[in-house]
Amino acid sequence: MTPIAPIGSTVVVVGGGVIGTMHALLALDQGCNVVHIERELAARGASVRNFGLVWVGGRARGAELQLAVRARELWEEIAGRLPGVSFRPAGSLTVAVSEAELAVMKEASLVDDAGARQWELLDGPGAREANPQLSDKVIGALYCGADGIVEPRAAVSSIRENLLGRRGYEWLPGRSVVELADGAVRDDDGAWHRGDMVFICTGATYSGLIAQYVETPRTRRVRLQMLETAPYAGRLTTALADGDSMRYYPAFDLPGRAGLGSQEPIAAASKAQLLLVQRLDGSLTIGDTHEYDEPFAFDIQEDIYDYLLATAGSLLRGPLPPVRRRWAGVYSEVLDKHRHLYWREELLPRVEVVSGPGGRGMTCSPAIAEESIRALV
Repeated sequence: MTPIAPIGSTVVVVGGGVIGTMHALLALDQGCNVVHIERELAARGASVRNFGLVWVGGRARGAELQLAVRARELWEEIAGRLPGVSFRPAGSLTVAVSEAELAVMKEASLVDDAGARQWELLDGPGAREANPQLSDKVIGALYCGADGIVEPRAAVSSIRENLLGRRGYEWLPGRSVVELADGAVRDDDGAWHRGDMVFICTGATYSGLIAQYVETPRTRRVRLQMLETAPYAGRLTTALADGDSMRYYPAFDLPGRAGLGSQEPIAAASKAQLLLVQRLDGSLTIGDTHEYDEPFAFDIQEDIYDYLLATAGSLLRGPLPPVRRRWAGVYSEVLDKHRHLYWREELLPRVEVVSGPGGRGMTCSPAIAEESIRALV
C-alpha cells in the first residue's frame, strides 16, 4: 500500500483488543510510530470471546456490507503475512430445517447485492455436498462464499507478536489511561504519551474517562454466552448458522422473514441463534445469546446451553463431543445503529474514541482501523 499517513507521525492507541490492535498494525504499516496502551496484560474481552467469524453475508446492504467486504479483504491480506491469524476462506452455510426458513433464503438469494455476498441457494443434497457433516434434517441452505474464519484466541496475540518485533512500536500493558489532553494521554503511572493522533479503542468499557467528555452514552453493552467442545470427530468444511440467525441479521430483513413464526420460548427469551465454527484443533465453538438489560448476571444459564447443544446436535451427523469450557462475553454497540456502523467521536483535538461496532467488531475491525488511519492524511 502507498503510505497514507506522514512518515514519522506518532499514533497513540489506547486499547489492546482487536480494534485497537488493528489501529496499531495499520498505523505502523504506514510508517507511523505507535505507542500502544492496554489496561490488562493482554486482551480479555470480546476480541477473544467470539466465534472468529469474518461474517459478510448477514450484513445490512449498503455501507455496512461495503465495510465488511473491505474488512474481509484486509483479514486475508494480514493473514498472508502473519500466519498466526489463521484466516480460512471457508464460507458459511445458513441451514434450513423448514420450508419457511428456505423461503427466506430463496428471497435473499435474489436480492441485488447477493453477488457481493457470494450467496448461493442449495437444496438438501447440495448443502450436504458443501458440508458432508450435515444431517438429513437439513432441507436446504444459503451458502455464503464471502465468509471466513480466524482464530479469536490467537489472532490478536499473533498480530501483537509481530508488532513487538518491529521498529517504532511500543507496547505498554497493565496501564490504565486516567487523563486526556490535546493529542496526549496520561496513564496511571503518571506518564504522558503524546502523538499526532490518539485513538481510544476501549471496547465495552464506557469508562469514567470517556464520560467526562460525552454527556450521554453513545453505546450500550450486550452480553452473550458461548461454549467450546472437545474435538469433533468429523471435519466441518464451512461455518454454520441455523434459521434463527435470520431473525437477527439485517441482510434478512425481507418480507418473507415474517413467515418464520415464533421462536422456541427458551430461544426467544435469550434472543438466541445458533452459530457453529470448528477450530483448528477440531473443537467446536457454539453459541450464542443476547442480553441487553444491565446489570448483567454474573453467572451463566445452563438451559440455553442445553438448547444450543441440542440444536447443533440435530444439524450434524455425528454425536457432539463433551463440552470442555463455557464463557460469557460483553461487547458494545452504538445506540443509533441504524445510522452509524460504530461510534467515532472527537473527545479533544487529536483525540478520537473508536468503539461500539456491536457484533460486527471482529469482522470489520481492520476496515474500521483503515478508516481511522486514512483520516490522518
